[in-house]
Amino acid sequence: MFHAVPATIARCLQLILNAALLLLGLILVAFLAKETLHLAVMLFQPVADNSKYSLVVGLMVYFLYFEFIALVVKYFQAGYHFPLRYIIYIGITAIVRLIIVEHPSSRDVLVYAGAILVMVMMLWLCNSPRLKPE
Repeated sequence: MFHAVPATIARCLQLILNAALLLLGLILVAFLAKETLHLAVMLFQPVADNSKYSLVVGLMVYFLYFEFIALVVKYFQAGYHFPLRYIIYIGITAIVRLIIVEHPSSRDVLVYAGAILVMVMMLWLCNSPRLKPE
């Protein structure tokens, strides 16, 4: 009787987590639709130098929305766990966006590039046959 309590608690918490992630996915889809509309409006405005920059920034945010939605989808497809690969993809895209948007000093850009290199090496390591489950 008491052995069923932890399993029941785990099922309830998993249900709450799934519902919250489903709600988060729906919110991300709404923001993606809003960003799509914003990018379409920007595309048909007269071209200015700062609008090109804003378009690139908007595209980077657009890709981040895609990646987060893909992460939520993969969570449900992979049996309720987040694949590490997708989290690394999001990290790489976020740092690229940071470099484009902030473009701080050249030293900072070099550090960010080093961070991207480390994440790409982690991605390669995660996809290597040694770490794949048999």
